[in-house]
Amino acid sequence: MTRSIRLIADDYGLAPGVSSAILDLIERGRLTGTGCMTGFPEWEEAAARIRPFRRRAAVGLHLTLTDQAAATGPSSLAPEGKLPGLASLALPVRRGRIDERDVHAELDAQYDRFVEALDGPPDYIDGHQHVHFLPVVRNWLLARFGASAHKPALRGAPGLLGLDAAAAKIAAVAALAAGFNTAMQRAGFNVMTPLSGIYDWRQPEKFASTLRAAIKTLPAQGVFMCHPGHVDDILRARDPMQGAREVEYTVLSSQGFGDILDKAGARVMDGGT
Repeated sequence: MTRSIRLIADDYGLAPGVSSAILDLIERGRLTGTGCMTGFPEWEEAAARIRPFRRRAAVGLHLTLTDQAAATGPSSLAPEGKLPGLASLALPVRRGRIDERDVHAELDAQYDRFVEALDGPPDYIDGHQHVHFLPVVRNWLLARFGASAHKPALRGAPGLLGLDAAAAKIAAVAALAAGFNTAMQRAGFNVMTPLSGIYDWRQPEKFASTLRAAIKTLPAQGVFMCHPGHVDDILRARDPMQGAREVEYTVLSSQGFGDILDKAGARVMDGGT
């Protein structure tokens, strides 16, 4: 029996080179779907490019609360119009130095930009640097969708299986996600779990082995996140994760990846979540 593997690329819309690589992989049948970052000036163009793929790929919203320009401009969340780093985001929220209403306004703006550009809601929601696990974002999810009969799927917590050099990173994400799966499932959301694909992107050679392990062990309800892309000047200005994106694209587009799937009796899941 063929096993289905859900492969989701993060960061569609981050830069044209990233978006082009992701679209190419969707066309090749090497991705289940992708999560969109909607706060950038190029979003309308990126949305137009992915719109024809909505029937064959899961197109989600990749909530962004760190490091990039805020869609809503200056606020307590982004005093100078730029979102804070992840390390300084959670604690100030808990202390009340960031108004939860400003966070929710930013999330509303990103969601509304998705719906307007793509003529409908996202198939799923997750977060850049896993920000959807933060309590303030959980509150937004429950407030925005809790009473809705049609809730987006959510990306859930990582599994603590096959720990290796990425064990500390996986454990940190799992700690951030504590209680998320249970709370969201109780509220009626479909949670895609466990999350796989976490590795040290400063060692891009680790990606291929991380992917091979997921092909062998990831259950159908899980999700493998990846970050393929082509490096361009816009990406260089916006994000430090660069070389690993080219490596991931090369692996995912290769004949070798197809051979690994065949040998494992696996296939990339179709676009529905």
